[in-house]
Amino acid sequence: PKEPSGSLSTDSIKIKKEVANAFVKRKKRASPYEWYFEYHKSPMEQMQERCENYPPCDYLSEQVGFALAYNRFFG
Repeated sequence: PKEPSGSLSTDSIKIKKEVANAFVKRKKRASPYEWYFEYHKSPMEQMQERCENYPPCDYLSEQVGFALAYNRFFG
C-alpha cells in the first residue's frame, strides 16, 4: 500500500525472519584466532581508542600523528 506522498509504508517492507534468513547469511569465523581477536583488543588499539575519546588528543593526532599526540597527553 502506498501512502499519499507516494512512498511505501513500513509495513509493506517488513519480511518474516524465516524468509530473511534464506538470503542473509552470517559470516562464519575461520579460526579460533578470529574469535580471540574479536574480544581482545591489541594494546595499540586500546591506546588509539583512549586518544580518540579525549578530544584534545584526537585533534592533535590529526595534526601531528597518533604517536606524538598520545605521548603528549598520556605518555
